Amino acid sequence: MEFIVISGLSGAGKSQAGSVLEDIGYFVVDNMPAPLISRFAELCMAGQAKYDRVAIVCDIRGGQTFDGLFAALNDLTAMGCAHKILYMEASSETIIKRYKETRRLHPLAENGGSLDQAVHREQTILEPVRARADYIIDTTSLSTAKLRGEILRLFGSGEPKRAMSISVISFGFKYGIPIEADLVFDVRFLPNPFYIPELKTQTGMDKPVFDFVFGNQVSQEFMSYLEQLIAFLLPQYVEEGKAALVIAVGCTGGQHRSVAVTRALTDFIRRKGYDASENHRDMTRAQ
Repeated sequence: MEFIVISGLSGAGKSQAGSVLEDIGYFVVDNMPAPLISRFAELCMAGQAKYDRVAIVCDIRGGQTFDGLFAALNDLTAMGCAHKILYMEASSETIIKRYKETRRLHPLAENGGSLDQAVHREQTILEPVRARADYIIDTTSLSTAKLRGEILRLFGSGEPKRAMSISVISFGFKYGIPIEADLVFDVRFLPNPFYIPELKTQTGMDKPVFDFVFGNQVSQEFMSYLEQLIAFLLPQYVEEGKAALVIAVGCTGGQHRSVAVTRALTDFIRRKGYDASENHRDMTRAQ
């Protein structure tokens, strides 16, 4: 079981780090009290493969001390639960700026002290945690996308392409555009099998319809241009830190042309090394 403890300064990006880990399959718990860590690890280990990748966020919130954290980590070692500590930090100026922008109260500024004093006090309190950390990420100059990239570099599968979930959906314009779509392609200009009697009741999943849709030069040229565009866009989205991409392909009823193009496009994306699923929202509506 992979067990990651995320700690560090308030405002340094611990919750964002947890969100990225959650996106790549970790079970994440935020703001866990130190005394519960070993018990939580026991439950995860008992769950076998269900909780094989776990991350917890443990910090200064709640007024807890880190003697309890170190005791809990020692318990994990005794249990045979290997763990890593990820420490998140940023410059004092950056953290103060972030708190002023969000207008949130720093956990150590509740008794009327200044924000600057609270930040420096927290740095002192957390120094023993920083000294024991396996990984330290300074987010002072990191954008959200770059932070995501750093987390993926440390804890991802080693294949950035698999960090983005891609879904390709066929639909019929007569039923509305999928509201979750990031990219929408209109293929109503392609030859329509609906007007071929023997193809009318079939779908783009059937070979005769698929062959009809792509059996002309216009369709083939369109698919070539579409593949070039998608091949260009996908690495850009991965680099930008996009976690999920939804591509929608529409024709009139969502039964023939959009289904065939969705099948072809999904196959192309998979051959490029990305994880992609296909879904045909309206394919059976007219049947």
